[in-house]
Amino acid sequence: MKLVAKNKNFFGLDLGLNSIRMVQLNHSQSKNLVHYSFTPVSPKLMLSESKTDRDKIISTLKDLYVKSGINTKNVAVGIHSNKVFNIVVDIDRLKPAELSKTIQYQADSFIPTSINDSIIDWSVLGDSPKDKNKVEVLLTSTTKNYANYLLDLVEMAGLNIIALEPDVMAFTRSLVNLSFTEPEMIFYMDLNSTDLVMLINNIPRIIRTIPVGSSSLVNSIAQNLNIEISQAEQYLFKFGADQDKLDGQIFQSITSTIDSLFSEVEKSINFFYSRYEGIKFSKIIVAGFACIIPQLPILIANRFNLNVELGNSWGNVNYDLNIRTELMSYSYIFSVASGLAQRQT
Repeated sequence: MKLVAKNKNFFGLDLGLNSIRMVQLNHSQSKNLVHYSFTPVSPKLMLSESKTDRDKIISTLKDLYVKSGINTKNVAVGIHSNKVFNIVVDIDRLKPAELSKTIQYQADSFIPTSINDSIIDWSVLGDSPKDKNKVEVLLTSTTKNYANYLLDLVEMAGLNIIALEPDVMAFTRSLVNLSFTEPEMIFYMDLNSTDLVMLINNIPRIIRTIPVGSSSLVNSIAQNLNIEISQAEQYLFKFGADQDKLDGQIFQSITSTIDSLFSEVEKSINFFYSRYEGIKFSKIIVAGFACIIPQLPILIANRFNLNVELGNSWGNVNYDLNIRTELMSYSYIFSVASGLAQRQT
């Protein structure tokens, strides 16, 4: 969702539910990392609609920007997947101008919000796998109210938004290896949801958000073991799905939630295979919190019988090797910000 003309001097801003992250690259030097920074925030604060909490976010954003050392106020901002609707549709093969009119006319039947209250973007992916007379179009929408909220929030922090982009597009850009062209899937777990992105030739074909995230697993542990949320969170990221730790109590506590999540993933994979007959995934890129929950990547590999690769937010970025260990320790939280900074705008 592009707002203004191309600008090479900008940074990526991810207003995550539990931290705010910033990344700036030098685009004139093959995507060299210039600055990166983050600060923890409360999920309750980020989800609040009160003016007081919004002012706190603005203040936090201002402070982080100053501390980051970033030398531009131009920023590309991510839109959380819970605020975005994505769908792939088949549209009659038409000339670009006619296709644009057709999509605008038909959009109301595809998106969940009124077209008058929405910002819509689309991209032609290629030929439809089901009808040779049609093309595949990825249609993306968000509400004008939310887009205006982001614009106001960021501008009140003294920054200049040059682009809004769905988080799934941003983290896909940072996580995929452009030289790898076989079909693959990204499994990106956030705090309140898990995003699936299914790609052919590095192009997203199916995007789905499942409302099960790391907080769902934390809540399962807290409820099943009758402990505080803070302790349950510590257990999740220390023991995770390791059946040999604490007599398997943590694993047993999250088994039902994981099974529910995996069942939804299976439905999405089966839909993909039915739509793109003869095409099979070669691997799953596991990213976000799923990277740091012990044994979860192994569970994913075994359940779906696919090779698993841990997502690397810095895989397409050049950086000083002296900070490699530090960068890798934070990789799981920077996929969106890094991808936004890698935009060609």
